Amino acid sequence: MPGRVSTVRSSRTSAAVSHKSSVQTLNSRASTASRISSPYVEVPEETPENELRTQVCSIFRDAQRSTASHRKLVINLRKIQEACCYEPTSKKKKQTGAEDFDEEQFTYEFTRCVLRVMPVKKSESVGERAIRFIGLFLRHANEKDNELIPEADQDAGVMVETPSTRLTSHLMSTILPLLTAKEKFVRYRSTQLISHVINSLEAIDDDLFQLLRHGLLKRIHDKEAMVRVQAVLGLGRLAGNEADGEADDSDDDDSGAGLLEKLLDVLQNDPSADVRRSLLVNLPILPNTLPYLLERARDQDPATRRALYSRLLPALGDFRHLSLSMREKLLRWGLRDRDENVRKAAGKLFRERWIEDCAGTAQAEEGQEGEAATGETKPPSFDGLLELLERIDVVNSGVENGVALEAMKGFWEGRPDYRDAVTFDDNFWDTLTAESVFMSRSFNDFCLNEGNGKFASLIEEKMPEVTKLAFYLQRYITVLVEALKRVAAQELSEDEEEEDTVEQEFIVEQLLHIAKTLDYSDEVGRRKMFALLRQSLSNPDLPEEVTKLTVEVLRGICASDAAGEREFCSVVLEAVADVHDTIMDEPALEEDESFHSAKSEVSSDGSPSKSQKSAEEDQDKAIREIMVNMKCLHIVQCMLENVEGNLQQNANLVAMLNNLVVPAVRSHEAPVRERGLLCLGLCSLLDKSLAEENLTLFMHFFSKGHSALQITALQILTDILNQHGAQTLETNPALLKVYLKALKSGSKTPEVQAAATVAIAKLMLGRVISDSSPVIEDLLRTLVVLYFDPSTAHNQGVRQTLSYFLPVYSYSRKENQDRMRKVALDALHKLFEVQETLDDEGEAETEMVSISTIGAHLIDWTDPRKCYVPGNQLTLGDEGSKKAVNSDVHLEFARDLLERLGSSVSREEKKLLAPLLQKLHVSPASTPSLLRETYAEVSSAIDGKLIADATGRNALFKIHVSLGKIVNSLKEKDDEGAGLRESMRSSVNSRKSRESVAPSVVGEEDGESEKAVPQGGKGKEVVGEVDEDDEDEGTVIGDRRDSLVSELLSDGDVEMSGL
Repeated sequence: MPGRVSTVRSSRTSAAVSHKSSVQTLNSRASTASRISSPYVEVPEETPENELRTQVCSIFRDAQRSTASHRKLVINLRKIQEACCYEPTSKKKKQTGAEDFDEEQFTYEFTRCVLRVMPVKKSESVGERAIRFIGLFLRHANEKDNELIPEADQDAGVMVETPSTRLTSHLMSTILPLLTAKEKFVRYRSTQLISHVINSLEAIDDDLFQLLRHGLLKRIHDKEAMVRVQAVLGLGRLAGNEADGEADDSDDDDSGAGLLEKLLDVLQNDPSADVRRSLLVNLPILPNTLPYLLERARDQDPATRRALYSRLLPALGDFRHLSLSMREKLLRWGLRDRDENVRKAAGKLFRERWIEDCAGTAQAEEGQEGEAATGETKPPSFDGLLELLERIDVVNSGVENGVALEAMKGFWEGRPDYRDAVTFDDNFWDTLTAESVFMSRSFNDFCLNEGNGKFASLIEEKMPEVTKLAFYLQRYITVLVEALKRVAAQELSEDEEEEDTVEQEFIVEQLLHIAKTLDYSDEVGRRKMFALLRQSLSNPDLPEEVTKLTVEVLRGICASDAAGEREFCSVVLEAVADVHDTIMDEPALEEDESFHSAKSEVSSDGSPSKSQKSAEEDQDKAIREIMVNMKCLHIVQCMLENVEGNLQQNANLVAMLNNLVVPAVRSHEAPVRERGLLCLGLCSLLDKSLAEENLTLFMHFFSKGHSALQITALQILTDILNQHGAQTLETNPALLKVYLKALKSGSKTPEVQAAATVAIAKLMLGRVISDSSPVIEDLLRTLVVLYFDPSTAHNQGVRQTLSYFLPVYSYSRKENQDRMRKVALDALHKLFEVQETLDDEGEAETEMVSISTIGAHLIDWTDPRKCYVPGNQLTLGDEGSKKAVNSDVHLEFARDLLERLGSSVSREEKKLLAPLLQKLHVSPASTPSLLRETYAEVSSAIDGKLIADATGRNALFKIHVSLGKIVNSLKEKDDEGAGLRESMRSSVNSRKSRESVAPSVVGEEDGESEKAVPQGGKGKEVVGEVDEDDEDEGTVIGDRRDSLVSELLSDGDVEMSGL
């Protein structure tokens, strides 16, 4: 063990960069390091070779080869350091050969080798190994020196100066100037080294701390992302120290909370995903940083989002410290992420980490990973699972669009131990809670829908049969109705009772979801369930969602044929009549009771006037009628949503339409009228004549109604058109004007505009709006303008719909591409006017996409190479196949552009339109006549100097050259064809002369040809038969040239040869 610390301390202020390398792997970069660091570090002359240099360089050389030997090399280098910095305690101890050197020389040699690492490129692993070795040595050396410090000095809380601290300070002071080097790899390696040293050491001198902090802060805005990544790695550790109070208070912006604020700003706004991801996993988890860290769940980079779920959230500790809304958001964002790896990470977090937190088996140590393996060995805890469901608020997240169903689907799939151990005994069903019933419902759905029936046996094993479930359902429906009645009577405190009814309603809903999936082949269970649901549906107090599910289960119990549908309708309409009678009969009893009580309370001074009593009675009666109609119409609506047959063939539906729906549509009460309109729309889907009769009514509701009613009317009209076909639209041309009006209502009612956009997209993709419709081009033009118009920038419904519709519509058919081509220039002109208006008004909020970008979109949508061709979708992946695609649509686009450039449009618009010519695709497979016409128009445009600016002229020249090559090749083919036709004529004439010399042969051939050629046959068949007979006779007439006659011979040529 060394005896005492040498008092020699290095007085060098900078390290020399040698022009002669002692590290073989980095020899080629020695001169680069010298050249780069020379402006920032004073470079002394190279010292002579010595034993110390040989040993230190040998260790650095070995450290580059593999990280496996780093521990051993660190110990060897530490021995050399001790030999230089400490005096030996025994002369018998083995000598290292460095005893003749002092601390200053060791520091010089160590720094000299470190500087050799700075110019190493990022792609070379030797640099990573060398820096890891440097950090490992400095940490080991500081630990060994700290062991030699007396305990009294350690307890003083003051950092004691040791050879290792002096070495660290000298090395960092030497590297710091390289942070501003011009060479990016020098900045990268120096930043990497400083960050690695910061994360390796437990303590740093205060003065050095501030220098490193200041230097790294400069690098968080470096133009190279790799440098910024290393800077934030070091600053993350420094920010954690400051958060713990280890940094001195200062008024400087870079101190205190200023560092965290800057790092959080980088986390939100840095364009590099690597930088954001590095900050995500390295920033300290504090109350003020946690919202910014969790915000990365919506990061645009999938790897960053995955890092949140796989690294940050498991390191966070118990998830129950998060708020309820944040838990739900994190779960929903993760499980519905567009990237599969993020979804897997979120599912794993839920089923392995969160369940263990609730079960009490998760490790409390923050940041510990890989607990899934230990968690799986724990026995399943269903109390923990129920608590987990409670922690994600299953009552609200367990609805149809909630995230709890998706979470539990992944849970049952990924935790077979819970799947096998779960039991649903009688005690379970007798004491149902919202969490337990949802657990059973999610288990039932998983076994039914997943694994291709592999888990179907678990349903029969663990779930109750139909009869038993019907008894349980009856019990909980009764509890729910009684709770609702108590709330209405206000027997208990409103808050507590309301919570109770919400949970009871949720339990009944989940039981009905289970009932929808049951097998009703058991007649006893079927009858029991049928009677229960029929009775429950007649209860006027039943909530709307429970009513809807009850009707759906009833439809599943009834047969799927026409007779079953009639039975279903009759049962539901009987329940509607019962509800109507029940609600209307209640007021009679109430009036009698209220009469007696009022009579007893009347004082001798007087009694209420008859007018007051009649007004109150009228008001109560109107409210009751509204309640009755709303309840009955809701049941009817649920029924109509589950009916598919013809309306006229079902007498129950016809009676319902006349007695309930039509009076509701004519009602003066707005809620009743709107729900009646919805039911009438559903009836119209079942009968075409009814739909045609009421189209005007629906359009009237759209014109006069509020925004919600307008959306309902639009949806009804769209469903009718999709159901009954385009004939309905052709007989009512005014219907499309409704859609045009809705599309242009964005400023007043953006939600109506979004609904109209979805509706028109469906009608056009389904070709309900036919190609011959006069309004289809107006609709398409309006949609294109809406997509780029800045007024729809905040209407995400419109933008999202059109971002899908426009390319899909264009690429689906050649006719659609041609239609897009027809409206493209008019839409561009309209958008150009919109842009000019914005420029004049100077509105900074409404930024608009440039016209050139819009033009590029339109050209891309009309690109014939991207159009779907039935049967050829696989071959179009080849470049050769794409070049052979007919490009008539782009040739017509070019002619439209030339026509627009030759019109009276403004000069600025011409500058924007002309460059589009060079983006058009011109193919030799296009129609030859169209190629020639387009080439002629382009040539005349060049001759007439149609385009004034240089960019536009270059685009015109480019398409002129492309067309010229194709047209010239067509001309060459025409010349070759003319030569072949001329040779063919001479061949035919020579054949005729031979035929006149040999009449016997001609006679046989003529006879055979008369048999072969039908009456009225042309000369084409005659010539073909002559060739065939000549071959049969062994006469060699046709050679390779004659074999092309049938391919190159036109109709006119054949007729001439026949003469």
